[in-house]
Amino acid sequence: MNSTEKSQWKTLDRIVEINSHWVKLIAEHLENTEGQILEYWRVERADSVVVLTIQDNKLLFPAPMYRPGIGEVTLDFPGGRVPAGETPAAAVPGIIKKELGVTEDAIARIGPINAIGWAINSSFSNQKLYGFIAQLHPHVIVNPKSICAAYSVTPAGIRDLLKDLNCLQCRALLLEWQNQTNFRF
Repeated sequence: MNSTEKSQWKTLDRIVEINSHWVKLIAEHLENTEGQILEYWRVERADSVVVLTIQDNKLLFPAPMYRPGIGEVTLDFPGGRVPAGETPAAAVPGIIKKELGVTEDAIARIGPINAIGWAINSSFSNQKLYGFIAQLHPHVIVNPKSICAAYSVTPAGIRDLLKDLNCLQCRALLLEWQNQTNFRF
């Protein structure tokens, strides 16, 4: 949609707005460029950060978490929401501490996978996804109870990981990182 088409869509009224700590749910009537009145539901959420955490050439995973949206426990990279007033990069150490139990001084290096946030579902949400790669110092001991899985960063290890990883956001960032030729640890 070009900027002319966007400016021709009109918000007619707001039907519902529900606010919670995690999400704002909004329903509106919109008029499109053909004059059709459409009912749109959308959510406004804080942006997300997913961190591919590497130590000793292995991608580390925290304990799987229950995901209410699909009613399953899933394997995911460390991740979370960007707190209000923080940048996505500033959220990375807190996410790693919460998910893997290591402090900021355990991190040798942090780098972005995607410098511009990716729209998670642009028809339904304003939320953007930011990915980072974080390398832990090799001498840091991560509590084994904080790690449920570790996969080699070799092509064979990533193939094995892709068999177990069904989170689309995690898969997209893993594949983006894998395809970046100029980003190596």
